[in-house]
Amino acid sequence: PAAPGNGTAVLNFASARNPGGGHLNGAQAQEEALCRASALYTCLLRAPEFYAHHRAHRDPFYTDRVIHSPAVPVFRDDRGRLLDEPFTTGFLTSPAPNAGVILRRTPERAPEIPGALAERAARVLETAAAVGHRRLVLGAWGCGVFRNDPVQVAGAFRALIGPGGRFAGAFEHVVLAILDRTPAGRTRAAFEDAFAGLAVTPEAADQ
Repeated sequence: PAAPGNGTAVLNFASARNPGGGHLNGAQAQEEALCRASALYTCLLRAPEFYAHHRAHRDPFYTDRVIHSPAVPVFRDDRGRLLDEPFTTGFLTSPAPNAGVILRRTPERAPEIPGALAERAARVLETAAAVGHRRLVLGAWGCGVFRNDPVQVAGAFRALIGPGGRFAGAFEHVVLAILDRTPAGRTRAAFEDAFAGLAVTPEAADQ
């Protein structure tokens, strides 16, 4: 199928319990930036059952549910300026496991995190492919406040879209947008190492 909009989908590093995360309170993470620049927040309000489920079930691994928002208007650039020509793009909203909470409250479950990341990443890519998105914007999903290991996140995507992966060749172009504030650029380095030698190249986010 042909995806609506421009055929591109952006992975929204979502809060599982609050549409737009801290968007209304001025928080500055990736999801909030997307909501300020587009109509994504309004779209997320149309999926109340997604957030109600995660509020009722307190497991910090969350679930593999994905909200697909096709053809969402984008009207601001990354500096908050209104675009002369708004455009539409798709969004895939999915929370990574909250590794920080898992490690603090139930450290014995830490070995489950890589598998959970792999399963959820597969679900995100499966959703994108099923609705016809051929271009994706991925990144350091869950590597901020959720404290996932960038090596594990990069490895999960590499295993799925790299040679021999389940989604190898499924997408014509994948951008890894990395905003890295870690010492020595550890997050970006993890993705560069994972995708070394492939046509999928990390790009630094201009923020």
